[in-house]
Amino acid sequence: MTEFTVWAPDVARLRLRLPGVADHDMRIGPDGWWRVEVPDAGPGTDYAFLLDDEDTPLPDPRSAWQPAGVHGPSRRYDHAAFDWTDQGWTGRQLPGSILYELHIGTFTPQGTFDAAIGRLDHLVDLGVDLIELLPVNAFNGEHNWGYDGVCWFAPHEPYGGPDGLKRLVDAAHAKGLGVILDVVYNHFGPSGAYAPSFAPYLSEQSNPWGRTVNLDGPHSDGVRRYIIDSVLMWLRDYHVDGLRLDAVHAMPDSRAVHVLEQLAVEVESLATHLGRPLSLIAESDLNDPRLITAREAGGYGLHAQWNDDAHHALHTLLTGERQGYYGDFGSLECLTDVLTGAFFHAGTWSSFRNRTHGRPVDRHTVPGHRFVAYLQNHDQVGNRATGDRISAGLSPALLRVGAMLLLTAPFTPMLFMGEEWAASTPWQFFTSHPEPELAAAVATGRRREFAAHGWPPGDVPDPQDPQTFLRSRLDWAELGKPEHREMYEFYRRLIALRKSRADLSDPRLHRMEVRHGDQFLVVRRGGCLVVANLAGRPQRVTLPGVARRVLLTTGEGVTVMRDRVELPAETAAIVAL
Repeated sequence: MTEFTVWAPDVARLRLRLPGVADHDMRIGPDGWWRVEVPDAGPGTDYAFLLDDEDTPLPDPRSAWQPAGVHGPSRRYDHAAFDWTDQGWTGRQLPGSILYELHIGTFTPQGTFDAAIGRLDHLVDLGVDLIELLPVNAFNGEHNWGYDGVCWFAPHEPYGGPDGLKRLVDAAHAKGLGVILDVVYNHFGPSGAYAPSFAPYLSEQSNPWGRTVNLDGPHSDGVRRYIIDSVLMWLRDYHVDGLRLDAVHAMPDSRAVHVLEQLAVEVESLATHLGRPLSLIAESDLNDPRLITAREAGGYGLHAQWNDDAHHALHTLLTGERQGYYGDFGSLECLTDVLTGAFFHAGTWSSFRNRTHGRPVDRHTVPGHRFVAYLQNHDQVGNRATGDRISAGLSPALLRVGAMLLLTAPFTPMLFMGEEWAASTPWQFFTSHPEPELAAAVATGRRREFAAHGWPPGDVPDPQDPQTFLRSRLDWAELGKPEHREMYEFYRRLIALRKSRADLSDPRLHRMEVRHGDQFLVVRRGGCLVVANLAGRPQRVTLPGVARRVLLTTGEGVTVMRDRVELPAETAAIVAL
């Protein structure tokens, strides 16, 4: 016998539909769960539910497999049937690691989990430790960034479905790579979201992507359990090593125990049982260190959070851009604040928000590895009008300087796919909504959004145009071209140096010593100095110590004397004292 269950506390009648047999009436318990047992309905059986007296079959809100898409029937899936080979995997902790963010659909020409396996050796050679996958749970259509997901328990079928994701994780572990999965629990996508038809999953509040999830209203216990069970499933049944929680600032929760704290407690329990580290990384727009403060100290106990301030400080300094939320950034003083205190907006004025923003980080108690920092990521590239990478407008020399400042900072660094070879391919906003009205609304909204920021509407690619998606695929042939190969080799050497010198990954913010002058920066990292000349002219920089040797430079012509270094234009060096 096989038991089918579904949570629907306010539904008057619920039936199970299986192919070729009469519908089965289900019975509700006091917990709001409907149940029925049927014979001969094991793994591989398609099924759906009928609500009240409707005759429209709906997929299971907890479906583990949607082979016919998000509107089709669910299919029974047996997690225990997969033949894992990673029994010796002991995990990969976040401190000391380097992340590599990638999108399955554009990482390879095939756009599948299996195709990504073929590129893992490249990542091992590069020296990264954890790959971070943009959301892979099922969404409507073929191509999407992944943030329109509606099935929070089912991997996207065109990527390879449940077994495909497991094969990728298993292969990554065999090569010593951990896997972080980006997950979205702040809203449902606009097409195929059937869960709210079963239960009050949504609140009356809204965020930029739709109605928010009901975390503190009536029946919110069941909604929170829905999220927590999804989190535990990815970590337990798919063997992933951590989750990146999208836009947690868009998850309002007024209960005494915030859902993020509840998640941290349950994930810690699972990690204890599994005997390997499991990481929770938040994306937050709040600049609030309480997210990553230990629960014993009154925080939520998450392991890390994305640090947009680090990106903005580097990006603006290198590019000179000051539009929109970049307005307060761009100075060496700003970068100094970030390198020594993680946040720039730390209870300080934000001209973009027209108010004070953020909260200071305790530099003596909060380690820098709890902040994920990046020179590029999917948002900061893809949310530009044309999806142009920083390499499209920056010299290779300054790209190297930016990489050196990132990878010698006290944070957990993250690269965006292709960054390591200065990929020329853009990464644009693309969708494949089958519904014409939704497709048109998305395209119109995108153009209107960028017009408000000064971009001509004609410059914004149509998200629904297949060419927008195809343009965003990585061109791996670029690695064979000298200029791209040279950049890759520089990243590889820089990462190897970071891993060989404890000073360069030291997360203690209070030990950061930074001084700056006229377009130059000197960062002391224990027994190493990182000296950067951002000017378009050579500069002589006095050193706070006696230089012994040069460990790595971003370009030719660096001269080091005992107490000073001469740097050509747009050059940086790491010097041992």
